[in-house]
Amino acid sequence: MKAENVHIIKQGDKPAFAVLPYDYYVELVQSGKESGSFTPINLRTDMPQEVLDFLNSGYSLIASWRMYKGISQRALAKMLGVKQPAVCQIERPNSTPQPITLSKVAKALGISISQLQS
Repeated sequence: MKAENVHIIKQGDKPAFAVLPYDYYVELVQSGKESGSFTPINLRTDMPQEVLDFLNSGYSLIASWRMYKGISQRALAKMLGVKQPAVCQIERPNSTPQPITLSKVAKALGISISQLQS
């Protein structure tokens, strides 16, 4: 796709932002994904914007969904039959919970397992 209708917004004399059609943005993202250069979080369409906002703030998928649903770590721990520190551990951004754990968390949050996978 050719870059049509792209608007450059300047701050002072320097370009600061580019506003472009969404289809062109998606094409750029796809080409970036294919080359392995980046994978933007905001391209996900299987989750609400609020969850994406939490992710962009550095929270894990599990923590983002839990906060979006308005559930405390303590309440989620009770649903999972574990103690609150265990929830804290699986919510760490670098944590890689086992598939059975992801399944239990997804069920407790009322979402699909794929929504807890990056």
